[in-house]
Amino acid sequence: METNNTTINVMPRIGDIAPSFTAKTTQGQINFPSDYKGKWKILFSHPADFTPVCTSEFMTFGSMAEEFEKLNTQLVGLSVDGLYSHIAWLRTIKEKIDWKGMKNMEIMFPLIEDITMDVAKKYGMIQPGESTTSAVRAVFFIDPHDIIRTIMYYPLSLGRNFDEIKRVLIGLQTADNFGVALPADWRPGDEVIVPPAGSCGVAKERMQNTDDLHCYDWFFCTKKLSKEAVEEKLGK
Repeated sequence: METNNTTINVMPRIGDIAPSFTAKTTQGQINFPSDYKGKWKILFSHPADFTPVCTSEFMTFGSMAEEFEKLNTQLVGLSVDGLYSHIAWLRTIKEKIDWKGMKNMEIMFPLIEDITMDVAKKYGMIQPGESTTSAVRAVFFIDPHDIIRTIMYYPLSLGRNFDEIKRVLIGLQTADNFGVALPADWRPGDEVIVPPAGSCGVAKERMQNTDDLHCYDWFFCTKKLSKEAVEEKLGK
């Protein structure tokens, strides 16, 4: 959309189909999200190559790559730097950086070249109040049907919480697999929330059922879901 010669990019929302694009990356050309149909996708942006916060994040993503792979999830990174800058930076990470015991870190997931900022603008990653030339630290969780399920935004100065990124991914898969909702601070093995009662009769029955459910009130009931059951379904 254009207003007074200024292009306004509407950020995609939770529940939208992920905007598609073709891009050059450190792993060759990709068509997103169609190349990863049937997989979960985490598309994330970073402000610039050869910056310390971004370096720490890429090393952390690299160290967790196998964990995400087991969760049927493809990582895809993006910054507005060029392909040769990306390659040089990733080589520096592998050959020179030893941080928190992580070293010789080879980044195998694609890192998008986005000099034109077309992809960053399409996903609302350029936020002028923070920077007009760098993408903020956005994280898009996209499901196997290419639907955006969760969006996180961090400012340039704050590195992401990777425990939370993995927790969100596991939580989304668990909610889908078992048809439940998840309470605050949920972790695999914690109780889960059953859908609200759809009628007075169901609500009354739930309040009287003390075997399978723990009802705090008619609208708030939880049940046990073992960590083993969650893990058996993860990535499927």
